[in-house]
Amino acid sequence: MQKITTFLTFNNQAEEAATMYTSIFRDSAINTVSRYGEGAPVPAGTAMSVTFQLFGQEFFALNGGPHFTFSEGISLFVDCETQEEVDTYWQKLSEGGTPGPCGWLKDKFGVSWQIVPSALGRMLGDKDPEKSKRVMQAMLKMSKLDIKTLEEAYAG
Repeated sequence: MQKITTFLTFNNQAEEAATMYTSIFRDSAINTVSRYGEGAPVPAGTAMSVTFQLFGQEFFALNGGPHFTFSEGISLFVDCETQEEVDTYWQKLSEGGTPGPCGWLKDKFGVSWQIVPSALGRMLGDKDPEKSKRVMQAMLKMSKLDIKTLEEAYAG
């Protein structure tokens, strides 16, 4: 069992979100759904909490009511090897949500995601400051990140 688990508090969409997320990422599953019983502040049978896995990593989702909201201060970072991965995750997670700058997006539940090609870190961390500067400037102009464009900026 992992020691630290990401805990996501939704208004009332925990089960819907877990279902969407597990449909997008491989090695993913909904593990448990606990439901409110009679006498709860919501209709009996409504999901209270959901545990699920994405790529084998545990998450806990709770329906906590409308006073809980997400912010960009916390995001889920998806490391992508290929442009196809970037494109797929970007399209599926941004559907109904809001695209942001530099590979960031908010999904339809308000959860912030970073969809980032692995190559970006290598290019930004290059010992040649001009190469990393060109990559940074290219990235700052993008919403969804494009590996080919980043590589062209890196090459000069």
